[in-house]
Amino acid sequence: MLSVRVTADHEVAVEDVLEPVPTSSEAIVELEASSVNRGELSLIRMRDAGWGPGQDVAGVVIAEAADGSGPPVGTRVIGLAEEGAWSECVAVQATRLARVPDDVDLAAAAALPMAGLTALRTLRKLGSVLGRNLLVTGATGGVGGLQVQLAALSGARVTALVRHEQTVAGARALTDLDGSGPFHAALDSVGGDVLSAVVRELSPRADLVWFGSSSGAPSPFSIYDFIGHEDVTIHTYFSYAADAAQDTADLDILLRLVQTGQLALNTARRWPITEAAAAVHHFAAGGTLGKILLTNDNPARSRAAR
Repeated sequence: MLSVRVTADHEVAVEDVLEPVPTSSEAIVELEASSVNRGELSLIRMRDAGWGPGQDVAGVVIAEAADGSGPPVGTRVIGLAEEGAWSECVAVQATRLARVPDDVDLAAAAALPMAGLTALRTLRKLGSVLGRNLLVTGATGGVGGLQVQLAALSGARVTALVRHEQTVAGARALTDLDGSGPFHAALDSVGGDVLSAVVRELSPRADLVWFGSSSGAPSPFSIYDFIGHEDVTIHTYFSYAADAAQDTADLDILLRLVQTGQLALNTARRWPITEAAAAVHHFAAGGTLGKILLTNDNPARSRAAR
Protein backbone atom coordinates (compact mmCIF):
# COMPACT_ATOMS: atom_id res chain seq x y z
CA MET A 1 0.00 0.00 0.00
CA LEU A 2 1.03 3.63 -0.44
CA SER A 3 2.15 5.59 2.60
CA VAL A 4 3.86 8.94 3.18
CA ARG A 5 7.21 8.63 4.95
CA VAL A 6 9.90 10.98 6.19
CA THR A 7 13.06 11.02 4.07
CA ALA A 8 16.68 11.28 5.21
CA ASP A 9 16.65 15.03 4.50
CA HIS A 10 13.44 15.53 6.53
CA GLU A 11 11.12 15.94 3.60
CA VAL A 12 8.22 13.57 2.85
CA ALA A 13 7.81 11.10 0.01
CA VAL A 14 5.32 8.38 -0.91
CA GLU A 15 6.53 4.81 -0.55
CA ASP A 16 5.03 1.38 -1.17
CA VAL A 17 5.04 -0.29 2.26
CA LEU A 18 3.63 -3.36 3.96
CA GLU A 19 0.12 -3.16 5.33
CA PRO A 20 -0.22 -2.35 9.03
CA VAL A 21 -0.42 -5.29 11.42
CA PRO A 22 -3.02 -4.40 14.07
CA THR A 23 -2.97 -5.34 17.74
CA SER A 24 -6.06 -7.05 19.11
CA SER A 25 -7.54 -3.68 20.10
CA GLU A 26 -6.89 -1.94 16.77
CA ALA A 27 -9.10 -1.68 13.72
CA ILE A 28 -7.82 -1.21 10.18
CA VAL A 29 -9.31 1.87 8.52
CA GLU A 30 -9.13 2.47 4.80
CA LEU A 31 -8.40 6.15 4.43
CA GLU A 32 -10.82 8.55 2.82
CA ALA A 33 -8.84 11.57 3.98
CA SER A 34 -6.42 12.85 6.60
CA SER A 35 -5.38 16.41 7.40
CA VAL A 36 -2.16 18.31 7.91
CA ASN A 37 -1.63 19.66 11.42
CA ARG A 38 1.00 22.20 12.41
CA GLY A 39 2.55 19.87 14.94
CA GLU A 40 3.25 17.36 12.19
CA LEU A 41 5.54 19.85 10.45
CA SER A 42 7.73 19.86 13.54
CA LEU A 43 7.70 16.08 13.77
CA ILE A 44 8.78 15.75 10.13
CA ARG A 45 11.87 17.82 10.98
CA MET A 46 12.58 15.71 14.07
CA ARG A 47 11.84 12.10 13.14
CA ASP A 48 14.14 9.56 11.53
CA ALA A 49 13.81 8.47 7.92
CA GLY A 50 11.00 6.00 7.40
CA TRP A 51 8.68 7.42 10.04
CA GLY A 52 5.08 7.93 8.91
CA PRO A 53 3.39 11.27 9.76
CA GLY A 54 -0.32 11.82 10.19
CA GLN A 55 -2.83 11.44 13.02
CA ASP A 56 -6.24 12.51 11.71
CA VAL A 57 -8.17 9.59 10.22
CA ALA A 58 -11.39 9.61 8.23
CA GLY A 59 -12.37 6.46 6.38
CA VAL A 60 -14.11 3.09 6.46
CA VAL A 61 -13.36 0.18 8.79
CA ILE A 62 -12.16 -2.75 6.68
CA ALA A 63 -11.03 -4.97 9.58
CA GLU A 64 -12.55 -4.58 13.02
CA ALA A 65 -10.61 -5.03 16.23
CA ALA A 66 -10.09 -8.69 17.11
CA ASP A 67 -11.15 -8.11 20.72
CA GLY A 68 -14.58 -6.94 19.59
CA SER A 69 -14.15 -3.36 20.69
CA GLY A 70 -15.02 -0.52 18.37
CA PRO A 71 -17.10 -0.32 15.20
CA PRO A 72 -17.72 -3.19 12.76
CA VAL A 73 -16.50 -3.56 9.17
CA GLY A 74 -18.11 -1.07 6.81
CA THR A 75 -18.54 1.71 9.38
CA ARG A 76 -17.65 5.26 8.34
CA VAL A 77 -15.40 6.62 11.07
CA ILE A 78 -13.09 9.38 12.18
CA GLY A 79 -10.42 9.10 14.84
CA LEU A 80 -6.82 9.60 15.85
CA ALA A 81 -3.89 7.34 15.02
CA GLU A 82 -0.58 7.57 16.83
CA GLU A 83 1.19 7.97 13.48
CA GLY A 84 1.07 6.92 9.83
CA ALA A 85 -2.36 8.29 8.94
CA TRP A 86 -1.12 9.68 5.61
CA SER A 87 -1.55 6.22 4.12
CA GLU A 88 -4.06 4.17 2.19
CA CYS A 89 -4.75 2.15 5.34
CA VAL A 90 -3.92 2.71 8.99
CA ALA A 91 -4.28 0.83 12.27
CA VAL A 92 -6.20 2.79 14.93
CA GLN A 93 -7.17 1.97 18.48
CA ALA A 94 -10.83 1.02 18.12
CA THR A 95 -11.73 3.01 21.22
CA ARG A 96 -10.46 6.19 19.52
CA LEU A 97 -12.92 5.92 16.61
CA ALA A 98 -16.33 7.56 16.24
CA ARG A 99 -19.02 6.75 13.69
CA VAL A 100 -19.65 9.45 11.09
CA PRO A 101 -23.34 10.04 10.21
CA ASP A 102 -24.24 9.29 6.62
CA ASP A 103 -25.18 12.92 5.94
CA VAL A 104 -21.75 14.26 6.99
CA ASP A 105 -19.03 14.56 4.32
CA LEU A 106 -16.52 11.89 5.37
CA ALA A 107 -13.50 13.56 3.77
CA ALA A 108 -14.34 16.95 5.32
CA ALA A 109 -14.69 15.25 8.70
CA ALA A 110 -10.94 14.52 8.55
CA ALA A 111 -10.51 18.15 9.66
CA LEU A 112 -12.18 17.34 12.98
CA PRO A 113 -10.21 14.87 15.16
CA MET A 114 -7.06 16.73 16.27
CA ALA A 115 -8.34 20.27 15.73
CA GLY A 116 -11.81 19.57 17.07
CA LEU A 117 -10.67 17.76 20.18
CA THR A 118 -8.12 20.50 20.90
CA ALA A 119 -10.76 23.21 20.47
CA LEU A 120 -13.28 21.42 22.69
CA ARG A 121 -10.83 20.51 25.43
CA THR A 122 -9.09 23.87 25.64
CA LEU A 123 -12.45 25.59 25.92
CA ARG A 124 -13.44 23.21 28.72
CA LYS A 125 -10.41 24.32 30.72
CA LEU A 126 -12.05 27.73 31.05
CA GLY A 127 -15.15 26.34 32.74
CA SER A 128 -18.38 28.15 31.93
CA VAL A 129 -17.88 30.97 29.41
CA LEU A 130 -21.52 32.06 29.39
CA GLY A 131 -21.56 35.84 29.13
CA ARG A 132 -17.77 36.12 29.44
CA ASN A 133 -15.58 38.21 27.13
CA LEU A 134 -13.35 35.63 25.44
CA LEU A 135 -10.37 36.22 23.16
CA VAL A 136 -9.27 33.61 20.62
CA THR A 137 -5.93 34.12 18.86
CA GLY A 138 -5.03 32.33 15.62
CA ALA A 139 -8.74 32.34 14.88
CA THR A 140 -8.47 31.46 11.19
CA GLY A 141 -6.48 28.29 11.87
CA GLY A 142 -7.97 24.83 12.08
CA VAL A 143 -8.25 24.93 15.88
CA GLY A 144 -9.02 28.62 16.27
CA GLY A 145 -11.92 28.58 13.84
CA LEU A 146 -13.56 25.77 15.80
CA GLN A 147 -12.84 27.47 19.13
CA VAL A 148 -14.64 30.60 17.95
CA GLN A 149 -17.71 28.60 16.97
CA LEU A 150 -17.79 26.42 20.09
CA ALA A 151 -17.30 29.42 22.37
CA ALA A 152 -20.14 31.29 20.68
CA LEU A 153 -22.38 28.23 21.05
CA SER A 154 -21.46 28.21 24.75
CA GLY A 155 -22.68 31.78 25.20
CA ALA A 156 -19.38 33.66 25.21
CA ARG A 157 -18.87 37.10 23.72
CA VAL A 158 -16.05 36.18 21.36
CA THR A 159 -13.32 38.39 19.91
CA ALA A 160 -11.04 36.79 17.33
CA LEU A 161 -7.47 37.87 16.58
CA VAL A 162 -6.40 37.20 12.99
CA ARG A 163 -3.38 38.05 10.88
CA HIS A 164 -5.33 39.86 8.17
CA GLU A 165 -8.59 41.77 7.92
CA GLN A 166 -11.04 38.94 7.37
CA THR A 167 -14.54 38.03 8.42
CA VAL A 168 -14.73 35.42 11.14
CA ALA A 169 -18.22 34.04 11.71
CA GLY A 170 -19.58 34.93 15.13
CA ALA A 171 -16.61 37.09 16.10
CA ARG A 172 -15.06 40.53 15.74
CA ALA A 173 -11.82 40.31 13.77
CA LEU A 174 -8.87 42.40 14.97
CA THR A 175 -5.32 42.89 13.76
CA ASP A 176 -4.04 44.17 17.12
CA LEU A 177 -5.20 44.16 20.73
CA ASP A 178 -4.53 47.70 21.90
CA GLY A 179 -7.40 48.63 24.17
CA SER A 180 -9.59 45.72 23.06
CA GLY A 181 -10.01 44.18 26.50
CA PRO A 182 -10.51 43.51 29.24
CA PHE A 183 -11.08 39.82 28.58
CA HIS A 184 -12.30 37.39 31.20
CA ALA A 185 -10.67 34.49 29.35
CA ALA A 186 -8.35 33.82 26.42
CA LEU A 187 -7.19 30.93 24.25
CA ASP A 188 -3.74 31.44 22.71
CA SER A 189 -1.89 29.33 20.14
CA VAL A 190 0.44 32.02 18.78
CA GLY A 191 2.82 32.84 21.64
CA GLY A 192 5.55 35.45 21.18
CA ASP A 193 4.58 39.11 21.30
CA VAL A 194 0.94 38.18 20.73
CA LEU A 195 0.80 36.32 24.03
CA SER A 196 2.42 39.28 25.78
CA ALA A 197 -0.26 41.54 24.30
CA VAL A 198 -2.96 39.11 25.42
CA VAL A 199 -1.73 39.29 29.03
CA ARG A 200 -2.00 43.10 28.96
CA GLU A 201 -5.68 42.84 27.96
CA LEU A 202 -6.77 40.34 30.62
CA SER A 203 -8.96 41.32 33.53
CA PRO A 204 -7.96 40.38 37.08
CA ARG A 205 -8.71 36.70 37.87
CA ALA A 206 -8.95 35.88 34.15
CA ASP A 207 -8.23 32.41 32.76
CA LEU A 208 -5.71 31.91 29.95
CA VAL A 209 -5.19 28.63 28.09
CA TRP A 210 -1.83 28.52 26.27
CA PHE A 211 -1.61 25.59 23.88
CA GLY A 212 0.70 26.55 21.03
CA SER A 213 3.43 28.81 19.70
CA SER A 214 2.84 29.16 15.97
CA SER A 215 4.89 32.36 15.92
CA GLY A 216 7.98 30.38 16.89
CA ALA A 217 9.05 33.27 19.13
CA PRO A 218 9.53 33.46 22.90
CA SER A 219 6.97 35.39 24.93
CA PRO A 220 8.69 38.36 26.64
CA PHE A 221 6.70 39.07 29.77
CA SER A 222 7.51 39.18 33.47
CA ILE A 223 5.62 39.17 36.75
CA TYR A 224 5.30 42.96 36.53
CA ASP A 225 3.24 42.66 33.36
CA PHE A 226 0.49 41.20 35.55
CA ILE A 227 0.09 44.41 37.57
CA GLY A 228 -3.51 45.36 36.89
CA HIS A 229 -4.16 41.77 35.78
CA GLU A 230 -3.65 40.07 39.13
CA ASP A 231 -4.55 36.46 39.92
CA VAL A 232 -4.63 35.36 36.29
CA THR A 233 -4.65 31.57 35.98
CA ILE A 234 -2.55 30.16 33.13
CA HIS A 235 -3.50 26.68 31.94
CA THR A 236 -1.49 24.67 29.42
CA TYR A 237 -2.77 22.03 27.00
CA PHE A 238 -0.82 19.33 25.18
CA SER A 239 -2.73 16.95 22.95
CA TYR A 240 -0.44 14.02 23.74
CA ALA A 241 -1.35 14.29 27.42
CA ALA A 242 -5.12 14.27 26.84
CA ASP A 243 -7.23 11.29 27.91
CA ALA A 244 -7.50 9.16 24.75
CA ALA A 245 -10.26 7.13 26.39
CA GLN A 246 -12.54 10.15 25.92
CA ASP A 247 -11.84 10.53 22.19
CA THR A 248 -14.92 8.65 20.97
CA ALA A 249 -17.34 10.46 23.28
CA ASP A 250 -15.89 13.88 22.45
CA LEU A 251 -15.82 13.19 18.72
CA ASP A 252 -19.48 12.14 18.94
CA ILE A 253 -20.28 15.55 20.45
CA LEU A 254 -18.48 17.37 17.66
CA LEU A 255 -20.03 15.23 14.92
CA ARG A 256 -23.54 15.93 16.24
CA LEU A 257 -22.82 19.65 16.04
CA VAL A 258 -21.59 19.26 12.47
CA GLN A 259 -24.60 17.15 11.53
CA THR A 260 -27.05 19.72 12.90
CA GLY A 261 -25.29 22.60 11.17
CA GLN A 262 -24.11 24.25 14.39
CA LEU A 263 -20.42 23.63 13.65
CA ALA A 264 -18.87 24.31 10.24
CA LEU A 265 -15.74 22.56 9.00
CA ASN A 266 -13.44 24.86 7.07
CA THR A 267 -11.35 22.88 4.58
CA ALA A 268 -9.10 24.87 2.28
CA ARG A 269 -7.88 22.38 -0.30
CA ARG A 270 -7.69 18.65 -0.96
CA TRP A 271 -4.52 16.99 -2.21
CA PRO A 272 -4.04 13.28 -3.02
CA ILE A 273 -1.60 11.59 -0.64
CA THR A 274 0.69 11.08 -3.64
CA GLU A 275 1.18 14.88 -3.58
CA ALA A 276 1.78 15.11 0.16
CA ALA A 277 5.12 16.87 -0.29
CA ALA A 278 3.48 19.71 -2.19
CA ALA A 279 0.70 19.94 0.39
CA VAL A 280 3.19 20.13 3.26
CA HIS A 281 5.21 22.87 1.53
CA HIS A 282 2.03 24.81 0.82
CA PHE A 283 0.95 24.57 4.44
CA ALA A 284 4.39 25.49 5.78
CA ALA A 285 4.41 28.64 3.61
CA GLY A 286 1.49 29.97 5.66
CA GLY A 287 -1.54 32.00 4.72
CA THR A 288 -3.85 28.99 4.37
CA LEU A 289 -7.37 29.54 5.66
CA GLY A 290 -8.85 26.24 6.72
CA LYS A 291 -7.52 22.71 6.87
CA ILE A 292 -5.51 21.04 4.12
CA LEU A 293 -6.73 17.50 3.46
CA LEU A 294 -4.82 14.56 2.04
CA THR A 295 -7.12 12.13 0.24
CA ASN A 296 -6.87 8.52 -0.83
CA ASP A 297 -7.87 8.67 -4.48
CA ASN A 298 -7.38 4.93 -5.07
CA PRO A 299 -9.32 3.08 -2.33
CA ALA A 300 -9.79 0.02 -4.56
CA ARG A 301 -6.04 -0.57 -4.37
CA SER A 302 -5.98 -0.97 -0.62
CA ARG A 303 -9.16 -3.08 -0.62
CA ALA A 304 -7.74 -5.37 -3.26
CA ALA A 305 -4.55 -5.77 -1.26
CA ARG A 306 -6.56 -7.48 1.45
